[in-house]
Amino acid sequence: MLKGIHNHNARATAAGLLLAFTAGLAFAQPLPALLGNAQSGAQTEATAPLSLQKAIALALEANLDLTVAQREVEAVQGQVLQAQARRNPELAYALEDQRTQTRTQSAQINLPIELGSKRAARIAAAERGRDVAVEELNARRVEIRAAVVAAFFEALAAQDRTALAQDSVDLARKATDAVAKRVTAGKVSPVEETKARVAEAGVRVELAQAQSEQRSARARLASLLGASPPQFTQVSGSVDDLPVVPSLDDIQQRLSASSALRRAQLEVERRRSLADVERSKQTPDVTVSLGVKRPNELARNQLMLGVSVPLPLFDRNQGNLLEALKREDKARDELQALNVRLSTDVLQARERLASVRGEIDVLQREVLPGAKSAYDAATVGFGYGKFNFLEVLDAQRTYFAAQSQYLKALAEAHRAAADMDRVIGASEPTTTPPVNKE
Repeated sequence: MLKGIHNHNARATAAGLLLAFTAGLAFAQPLPALLGNAQSGAQTEATAPLSLQKAIALALEANLDLTVAQREVEAVQGQVLQAQARRNPELAYALEDQRTQTRTQSAQINLPIELGSKRAARIAAAERGRDVAVEELNARRVEIRAAVVAAFFEALAAQDRTALAQDSVDLARKATDAVAKRVTAGKVSPVEETKARVAEAGVRVELAQAQSEQRSARARLASLLGASPPQFTQVSGSVDDLPVVPSLDDIQQRLSASSALRRAQLEVERRRSLADVERSKQTPDVTVSLGVKRPNELARNQLMLGVSVPLPLFDRNQGNLLEALKREDKARDELQALNVRLSTDVLQARERLASVRGEIDVLQREVLPGAKSAYDAATVGFGYGKFNFLEVLDAQRTYFAAQSQYLKALAEAHRAAADMDRVIGASEPTTTPPVNKE
């Protein structure tokens, strides 16, 4: 009798160790290696995986918003060309009296002369408008680049979550098979098999959700690249390469040179130039006339010279000048408000990045190793009969949830860094290598 009990315990231990070995084989690797093994088994197409650099290049080349901004730059160049043009002279002809004997004919050219530096002011205003359009184009490039970076790492994290979910499904299937064999052998209750199959079904639901999130992330990234439907199936990169939290001095320096702030500063200069245009109009222009007059009665030509100057008695362009000055004040106030808003946004993004990095550090150093240790202990304990299978499934789900939370935190870190780049302009990416979670 004692020998039979000993054999029964030995077979139970062997089955538990087999299950533990199967589980440990899947989870003993660090997270990047685990993701790489799962991705290598996915279906591949002829197209190579999309890299971050290639995604940015495609977006800057094909994005329609950039095309619109480029058209605006080309259009305002016409304003500069028109501002450089001088006023046309005027040719005038006059006929007095219909009778031939007393008829008088005259022809003259009227040449307007702009005073008050009107042309120079007009050119300066047009050039400032062109500068605003160019900076608007640069700002759109920065925004699109930041949007692509955020969407790329979101797609990369979703791809890795799908790989984790697929690994969890494979592991749950193997665990269900192992429990089913033990039920057939009469080692455990059929209830354990039911729990295992319910747990496997739950993991399959999580896989379907992860795949749906991956398709949505891919579609958002593809829309930025001007490709619908997506022309890629995989994205390549390491979501573990975290962006570094910039210093406050670095933020201030980059903020002062940001495209958004520079555009607002150029708008103030443009408004100042437009005010100079309206101010120059208060100086009246002079029109010089040169012509010939021929009275038939005298039978000879007479030279005609003339000068005309408008008298600014009623209309001194005071209304247009007041409007231009107030719009200059408005642009200056908008610049100050934008500076405050951008400073607040970038500091909030920096704080979010620092907070997420702290969360990631805790996950790397404490949560993931602890969850893996608990799962390994539950698996081994189940083999020795110390834990039931439900406890093993709970440990497995906890470990998977910790890994999923880790990937979401990584995506949030890259999103916060992209938000900073959207405000202060993209810089050379500075990242820290991932921590080995072994």
